[in-house]
Amino acid sequence: MLEEVERWLSRRSWSAADRPLDGILAAKRRGATTVSVVLPALDEEATVGQIVAAIRRELMTAAVPLVDELVVVDSGSTDRTAEVAAAAGARVVHRDAILPRIPALPGKGEVLWRSLLVTTGDIVCFIDADLRDFDPAFVSGIVGPLLTDPDVDFVKAMYDRPFGDSPGQGGRVTELVARPLLNLHWPQLAGFVQPLGGEYAARRSLLERLPFPVGYGVELGLLVDALHTVGLDALAQVDVGVRKHRHQDGQALGRMAAAIYRTAQLRLSRAHLVRPTLTQFERGEDGFVPRTYAVDTEERPPMRDIGEYAVHRAA
Repeated sequence: MLEEVERWLSRRSWSAADRPLDGILAAKRRGATTVSVVLPALDEEATVGQIVAAIRRELMTAAVPLVDELVVVDSGSTDRTAEVAAAAGARVVHRDAILPRIPALPGKGEVLWRSLLVTTGDIVCFIDADLRDFDPAFVSGIVGPLLTDPDVDFVKAMYDRPFGDSPGQGGRVTELVARPLLNLHWPQLAGFVQPLGGEYAARRSLLERLPFPVGYGVELGLLVDALHTVGLDALAQVDVGVRKHRHQDGQALGRMAAAIYRTAQLRLSRAHLVRPTLTQFERGEDGFVPRTYAVDTEERPPMRDIGEYAVHRAA
C-alpha cells in the first residue's frame, strides 16, 4: 500500500460513533446546510418502507432535523414499491418523469443521475433500498464528515457484509473485480473498504461535475472520477457496522462485473469497447444454452451541463 494511502487511512477513515449526532446537528445549523437522501428503488416493496420510516422517525423530527428531503426514485417497479414508500413518508418520483426530454435508460446510475434534478440539498446521500435491519447511522455516519469538515467532499460507508451465515463473505464482485482493478490502476483508492457500496454521500457541487455511468459501474466511476476531480484528501469513509441485503445470483454478478470492468476500461483508455456484450450459459433441456447480454456502455454527462438543471437550481 502506498504511504499516501496509509496516511489517508489514519486521517480519513472514521467510525460513525466518532461524530455524535448532537455535534453533527450543531454543524448543520452553523453552516445552514441542507441534506437530501435518495433511495433508488426497483421492486423493493419488502424493504423500502422500513428504511423510509426509520429515516423519518430518527432523522427528520423537530428534535433531530438532520435530513431535509427524502426522495425515492422508482426505476420502473412492477410491485408496490412506490405505494409502500409513499405510505412510509417518502416523496416518490418515477424515473421517467424526470427530464423526459432524454429517454431513460435502464440502470441504477441513470436513477442516481436523474435524482439530482428532483432534489435540492447541498449534500446528497444515496442509500440502497434493499437493506434489511436498517440503521439510521448509515445516513448520519456518512453525512457527518461533510457537515463537520469543509475539506471533505465525498464519503463512502464501510461495513461488514455477511453472506448467509458467513461473516464478511459478501461483496464478491468487490473482491474479485473492483479491488484488483483499483489496486493495480488507481492505487490511491486501495484504502476503500467498500468501493462498490451503494451508501455514500457527497456535496452537490461535486456530484454535478461528474459523469454518471448509467448501470452497475456507477459506484466505481464516481469514486475514480471524484479522485481525479478533488483529490484523495477530499475523500473519506465511515464504518457504520453491518450491511444486510438481498444477494444476487452468480450470473447477475457476472453482468455486474462486466459493467464495472468496462467502466474502468473506459477511464483507463477512453477507447472504443469493441464488443460491449457478455455471454453466459444456462443449462437447458438439451445442454448449455448461451445467453448474451449487453454491457452498459452509456454514461450521462455532468448534470451541470444539462439546461433543465440550471433552471432547477435557480428556482
